[in-house]
Amino acid sequence: MGNGVRATAERAGRAVLKARRAAAHLVAGRAPASRAAGGRRPGGRRALLAVMVLCVLALLPAAWMRFSADGHLRSTADVERTEVAVVFGAGLWGEEPSPYLARRLDAAAELYEAGRTEVVLVTGDNSREEYDEPEAMRRYLVARGVPDHRIVSDYAGFDTWDSCVRARKIFGVDKAVLISQGFHIHRAVTLCRSAGLQAYGIGVDDRHDVSWYAGGAREVLASGKAALDVLLRPDPVFLGEQEEGVTRALESAR
Repeated sequence: MGNGVRATAERAGRAVLKARRAAAHLVAGRAPASRAAGGRRPGGRRALLAVMVLCVLALLPAAWMRFSADGHLRSTADVERTEVAVVFGAGLWGEEPSPYLARRLDAAAELYEAGRTEVVLVTGDNSREEYDEPEAMRRYLVARGVPDHRIVSDYAGFDTWDSCVRARKIFGVDKAVLISQGFHIHRAVTLCRSAGLQAYGIGVDDRHDVSWYAGGAREVLASGKAALDVLLRPDPVFLGEQEEGVTRALESAR
């Protein structure tokens, strides 16, 4: 029993000591830091600060591209007449354009029908024989009234930077209206202007579903690569020789 009484007294003494320390903190004007009270150790605060800094740095390229492109965005109704429209690939469903790509092509066909553009440059991935974005884009546009000889295909538009550089260096385009979804158009305009094009962008309307928000999240990562492209200015995966497709198509329009 003596040992039990002694242990109880020791626990009571420790409780009194804690209460005195807490009172001293309150008198000094600060709350005691404890895990139960939500206090954090200095190492935890530093880790939280590091995460916050990394998040800000990750968002900076996307914010810069949005700011850089804002003054160069238009709608299909108010875009100035531009000889060349550029449509970026956005994947195929089988041999047909994906819904996102179809809406980009619909906007290009609308511009052509309204007389706001004369030639459509379709740029996409044809890195393997069984996957041909530009050809699928061409078929879709022809079916919607754009003459085949007014469509020019870039088969090596493997990403946005490659498409922009090739439009300028290979196809000789110096001014264009770019067509893509809203989550991508800021990056497309910024990259093409950095590649030497006088570029304007149309962000086509689309349903804000899961795919839309996934595309927006992807843009945060893609903007980091795009910033490096602007800084380092790498050659496209495939550059090749100059082509006269756009020049011939424009001549046929006159």
